[in-house]
Amino acid sequence: QVQLVESGGGLVQPGGSLRLSCAASGSIFRSNVMGWYRQTLGEQRELVAAVTTDGYELYADSVKGRFTVSRDNAKNAVYLQMNSLKPEDTAVYYCNAYFMMAITSPEYNYWGQGTQVTVSS
Repeated sequence: QVQLVESGGGLVQPGGSLRLSCAASGSIFRSNVMGWYRQTLGEQRELVAAVTTDGYELYADSVKGRFTVSRDNAKNAVYLQMNSLKPEDTAVYYCNAYFMMAITSPEYNYWGQGTQVTVSS
C-alpha cells in the first residue's frame, strides 16, 4: 500500500517562507511526475508546481519566481519551497505523484492527505 505523507504547513506572515515536504512509503519501482496542488473552500483543486523524473519543472503563473519544486528520486519525495508568500496563497496543499509498482505495471496516481498553509498577519 503506497501512501504519501506531507509535512511543513502552518501559519506564516505575508512575505514569509515555508517548505513543504512529501514522502512516499510502500513498494515503488519508479516515481514519475510528482508535484503539488492546492485548494481553497468552494474552489477547484489547482496545480501549483510539478517536476518530472528528469527534473523538468512546471509552475502555475501565480507562483512563478516565488515557489520552487524539487524532488529526491531515491526517497520518492517531493518538496515545495515557498517564498514571498501572499495571503492569496492560503489553501490546503496536496502532494500528488504517479508511481509504477513494477517495470511492467502501469502508473497509478496518488494523493497526500493535504496540509494547511495560512498566510496572514
